Amino acid sequence: MTQTILIIDDDRAVQRSIAMALKQAGYHSESASSAEEALSVLHTGDFAAAVQDMNFSRSTSGEEGLSLLERIKSGFPTLPVLLITAWGSVELAVEGMKRGAADFMLKPWANEELVRRLETSLSLASNGNNGKENTLSTASSNSVLTRAKLDAEYDFTGIIGEDPKLLAVLAVIGRIAQTDAPVLITGESGSGKELIADAIVRNSRRRDASFVRVNMGGITPTLFESELFGHVKGAFTGAVSDRKGRFDHAHGGTIFLDEIGDLDASSQVKLLRVLQERTFEAVGSSTTKTVDARVISATNRNLSAMIERGTFREDLLYRLNLIAVHLPPLRERTGDIRLLTEHFLASAARQYFREGLKIQPDALRWLESRPFTGNIRELKHCIERTVLLAAGDRLTVQDFQTALAVESPEHRTGTLPAVGTMTLDDIERAMILKTIEQFPGNVSRIAEALGLTRQALYRRLEKFGLDVG
Repeated sequence: MTQTILIIDDDRAVQRSIAMALKQAGYHSESASSAEEALSVLHTGDFAAAVQDMNFSRSTSGEEGLSLLERIKSGFPTLPVLLITAWGSVELAVEGMKRGAADFMLKPWANEELVRRLETSLSLASNGNNGKENTLSTASSNSVLTRAKLDAEYDFTGIIGEDPKLLAVLAVIGRIAQTDAPVLITGESGSGKELIADAIVRNSRRRDASFVRVNMGGITPTLFESELFGHVKGAFTGAVSDRKGRFDHAHGGTIFLDEIGDLDASSQVKLLRVLQERTFEAVGSSTTKTVDARVISATNRNLSAMIERGTFREDLLYRLNLIAVHLPPLRERTGDIRLLTEHFLASAARQYFREGLKIQPDALRWLESRPFTGNIRELKHCIERTVLLAAGDRLTVQDFQTALAVESPEHRTGTLPAVGTMTLDDIERAMILKTIEQFPGNVSRIAEALGLTRQALYRRLEKFGLDVG
């Protein structure tokens, strides 16, 4: 059955333009020119969504639009409402998101983008998001969530765990993966945010398209535009040839913006423009490019607190977190430590040619009692160090404590491992792991502490299969 969209705008030309775009996309539409007419029409028809302007008179305050939005959400709480606003009222559009709007667009808009945003809002509504909350309900209405049920429906390869809090997260990302909604993944360092991003892509319609990962914390403000949007030959000193940016490579696929909370103010403005207009220009070029890329971002920072301090833009946050997914820290899902330990132990045993390694029950209980402030990454590194240093095939509490002591400042006596127990590669890898734990996610500090250039560090990270968080 063809869905019907209500267009609410006092400008007949705008109504006709949007109606034509919707018709070409396969939707029916009806129009209303005032708040009262819109409410009357909504009560007499069956509408899938509404596209609403923020002003219906000479007033440009936007209060009319906010008032109508509240009345619509009061009477039709599950109806997605897409707001249309001008640059001067972006703050009002953000306020509209707080009051329940599904999304907002700026004037002038591209019809293709309007349809795409509308379809995303409709998809989210059909998956249980009524536009009022940015985080989908994680409870199953008819049955208890189990890992087996989720794995039967979605591909969560590489994500280890059965804790109810983790299952709730997996249920959310499974339901929203098929949409093009931007997703913001939050959680402490080492909690597995990149794995969640991978899972969203694997379960999406863009699974076979490009997936571009960008560590925003590793890009300096001066290189931001060149890295993300590319440059043309001669745009600046050293630009000896044209270079495609990350958004170019992500066209048709997905772009993952990790450490989004590390962006400086000027870079936030440039990113916001791309997310709102879906267009950009390479540095040194006057040619405007259109980009079709789903945006997934992640941070271990409290963006709401940063907004209060004035260090992060509120309108950028609302562009990024149409869906917000929060990953629980490992200390809140201790029941998964056993599964994670078994997985990491088997992996490390294969990597270091120590097949047959087992962990003693009391050692497992000891691991389950630890806080692991570095979360899953810290647990993984702890197990790898223990596998490297332990002499026996049964890992004991003492083995783990000894491995941890090697990393503790109070135990740094300057002694080296016994000859024959570690290769130079083993020692180099262990030192890199140690430095990553000291400066998680900070590429520059890690490289500086190791006496390497950033490029040399990246080569070693690739060599040893490591990441900086």
